[in-house]
Amino acid sequence: MLSLKDCLDFCDMDQSEISAIAEHEHIPVIVAAELCDTLLTTPDGVRDLHSMLLDNIATALEHGEMEKASALSQTYRHFQNSHPLTPSP
Repeated sequence: MLSLKDCLDFCDMDQSEISAIAEHEHIPVIVAAELCDTLLTTPDGVRDLHSMLLDNIATALEHGEMEKASALSQTYRHFQNSHPLTPSP
């Protein structure tokens, strides 16, 4: 049986990134790990992940959660460096 750690290790994203996607989509982290792994396989999927992470930052700012927005910004910068957006053809 796979543990949550096994699933997180399988995905090419770190735990904070996957947790942010889980929060955005209102799904368990283990399901988010599978979703992220799938979305990373296409340029459109990577763009969707960028959008979700940016949405989380905007939501935190709208609610005045500055510390959370700062942490999410750091998470986004890491994701952006690991999975940069590619220009559309």
